Amino acid sequence: MKLTGTIYLAILTLLLVIYYLVCGIYLNNLNYYNHESLFYIEKAKIVFEGLGNRLKVMGLTTPMIPFYTTFIFTIFSNTLAPVLASAIGTGVLFYIIASTVAKRLNDEGYIWLLLVIFLLHPGIIYTAASGKSIYLILIFFFLFFLNLFKFYRSNTTFHVSIASICLVMLIFCDYKFIWLTLFFLPLVLSITLHSLNLGEQESIFRLFLSFNSPSLRRKLINKTFALYIILFSLPLVAVLCYKLLNLTHANDLNYFAESPYATWNVLIDKLSFDQQTTNTNYKIPEISVLLSARVVLFCPMILIAMYLFRESTYQVLTILIPFAFIEFLHIKYDKVFLAYQYYMIFLILAYLCVIFKAHTVKDQKNFKILLAFTVVFQLYFGWYYLNTSSIPEEQNFVKVLFNREEDDKQQDNIDVANYLNSLPSDSHVLVDDAIAYGVIAFTNDIKPLIMPYESNFLSALESPDKYADYVVVATAKNVVSGYTQLNNKYIVTISQTIPDINFRKVFETNDWVVYRIITNGSEPF
Repeated sequence: MKLTGTIYLAILTLLLVIYYLVCGIYLNNLNYYNHESLFYIEKAKIVFEGLGNRLKVMGLTTPMIPFYTTFIFTIFSNTLAPVLASAIGTGVLFYIIASTVAKRLNDEGYIWLLLVIFLLHPGIIYTAASGKSIYLILIFFFLFFLNLFKFYRSNTTFHVSIASICLVMLIFCDYKFIWLTLFFLPLVLSITLHSLNLGEQESIFRLFLSFNSPSLRRKLINKTFALYIILFSLPLVAVLCYKLLNLTHANDLNYFAESPYATWNVLIDKLSFDQQTTNTNYKIPEISVLLSARVVLFCPMILIAMYLFRESTYQVLTILIPFAFIEFLHIKYDKVFLAYQYYMIFLILAYLCVIFKAHTVKDQKNFKILLAFTVVFQLYFGWYYLNTSSIPEEQNFVKVLFNREEDDKQQDNIDVANYLNSLPSDSHVLVDDAIAYGVIAFTNDIKPLIMPYESNFLSALESPDKYADYVVVATAKNVVSGYTQLNNKYIVTISQTIPDINFRKVFETNDWVVYRIITNGSEPF
């Protein structure tokens, strides 16, 4: 049997998943976690173990698809669920790309090349072993562009419909991809012009002929409008419905994108930027004009892809759309550094283009040698970009993976969680999971915890002596203490407002203090 056979691809995928699981579990045993995975772990705990109305947490936690995918794996392990999801998901990504290669190219060399990328590229290892949802972004990004290229070949609107569904899934994996639709608006006109049966090849002359002929003009308008409806109506309606759901249950259309209770990256993006910009050695690595150049350095295979499509203007424009997309993100989200996954989409797109056009290359031997050298180049710069990233989490991944030293970034959260685990089962603890989701993720039983999703949280906040026995407070050293009411100022305010309450410090770390709430006349714990 050939390597391109279904059974062999399935075996390769299984071996890759095992490889990713070994890496992910190894890192997990070294206490490597990231904010995204901890956030999903905490929200999954609320859904499965929490008390009260958990519908809001289940329906409005975003990104939605990564969250749902993660908590499916909580039946095996809470802390390993994100790792299991990312390892298996990255294996699925390999199988999808490999099966596409097998269908279009009768050459095992491209499978081996793909296997090298999935075994050694740091971005792929980071995707598979970190527990982040990058694998879902790459899967739906690949399927979206795959179906667009299929449409270019067949001119069948079925593929546009599938692409539209993939775009919806992509948006619900990372809401920033909603802006990708902006750059397809002018491209649709170019695609429609190409679909017209005209003698002229240049788009400008096709457009001139179309507008000067009533029948062609009507046909152009109808086809363009139809493509807009098929490609964009589903994503826009899906986002609108989700915004209305947020308005209904949270009284805020943008709750899912702006509330720290709904998504992990609201505070973390700001925190990451603040930490970097206040660093005395800070240098801006993402100058707008040079951002695309950084992408080309990260993935030079994209230049090969554009060369292969050089005879088709609208297909080259399709490849350029992600460049315009990341430049737009850099301008719109100027307080957020470009995360590694936005570089990874070019790696996937470039290989997709190679799959579609490799058969047109006459000298296959030299072409594959060129691709091999390009892959080696990409492996080096993949490690370099990850190691020198402006985002601390990405640097930390490389540090833990190579130094093989236990990660202490979450040690404070683990210590506080262990203390809460040691409290009597009938104790009640007031905690704000806007910033303390890391603590809750390591807590064995969350039923004693009073959190914002519960209806009595605000009452407990105002009168802690009536609802709670303990309160977890962020210290002044905690970098996110300004984003919660449960900080040192809260203790002072409550002590002044309710003179009968005293707070006794029972446990302390650099980031957290656990206070025992004592009312005058009560027995100290």
